[in-house]
Amino acid sequence: MYIVAEVSANHCQKLDYALALIKAAKECGADAVKFQAYTPDTLTIPCNRPEFRVEGGTPWDGRCLYELYAEAYTPWDWFPKLREVAVGLGLDFFATAFDPTAVDFLEEVGVPVHKVASFEIVDIPLIKKIARTGKPLIISTGMASLQEIAEAVEAARSEGAGGVALLKCTSAYPAPPEAMHLRTIPHLAETFGLPVGLSDHTPGIIVPAVAVGLGACIVEKHFTLSRHLPSADSAFSLEPSEFKTLVEAIRTAEKALGGVKYGAGTCEAGSIAFRRSLFVVKDVRAGEVLTEENVRSIRPGHGLSPKHLPEVLGRRARVYIARGTPLRWEMVGDPPERANGDSGRS
Repeated sequence: MYIVAEVSANHCQKLDYALALIKAAKECGADAVKFQAYTPDTLTIPCNRPEFRVEGGTPWDGRCLYELYAEAYTPWDWFPKLREVAVGLGLDFFATAFDPTAVDFLEEVGVPVHKVASFEIVDIPLIKKIARTGKPLIISTGMASLQEIAEAVEAARSEGAGGVALLKCTSAYPAPPEAMHLRTIPHLAETFGLPVGLSDHTPGIIVPAVAVGLGACIVEKHFTLSRHLPSADSAFSLEPSEFKTLVEAIRTAEKALGGVKYGAGTCEAGSIAFRRSLFVVKDVRAGEVLTEENVRSIRPGHGLSPKHLPEVLGRRARVYIARGTPLRWEMVGDPPERANGDSGRS
């Protein structure tokens, strides 16, 4: 399981915050830290027309796109330092490229993998350019139809991408759990024969943990030092203590999945003794008939299996059996009629 701490705009355009987030991500147990490589000019134009204002029930409703991106972007001159600190801590460092100039820039920085955002999955020329780097692509699929996902995957494969992974994503901020449709994860994996993960914008940690149970092998979650900080993304991000709990939950879920297994495992070996089995519950003389009065199915599990009770009842004891003795076949003789030479036929 590969866990990515998504910083996005949560650095609040303060380098110290960005570096603190990288260090906190390491302390929380993340495998990678991810930023976003764009500027307001590479994403849009300064324009106050209605088409350039955010609407639709988002945290940014009423904002002009250009102004929003100007507040949220990561200054590009930070990237070498960010990468240096992350790699020094043993974290993978990469970023989402939103246009061709960002791809070239991230190649200079030296990222090991490229990320394609949900909103860019329809930008086939961009995906092809990223694929030509020969590095792996992680593609978020929020809002995309199956056909659009197929076109993006084909573009990446055709241009020599060093591998493709898909992330199930719901592009709402925050996303309600009922909008996640996590059963899409195994369907994507089967349809495209690719590793599939989750880019999650829901509150809390439950949804990512469930996704692991459905086969997700990557989890990406927004990460902030505090939701009280004035960031474009802080409202749907996890704080360090929450992110650490998320990592622990995912690691536990990953262990619990295991493989297909029946029968007692190593940790269950001591519990076998607490199954029911057949015990003699009253002293039985040699030759005495075994009945429901002197033989019962009780715990612990040291005697014959309870399934043998019908075979045992009505037979005679071969030897004296003291109360509390687990019943064994060598203690059980023939039924009374056979002991008397009666074949049982009329």
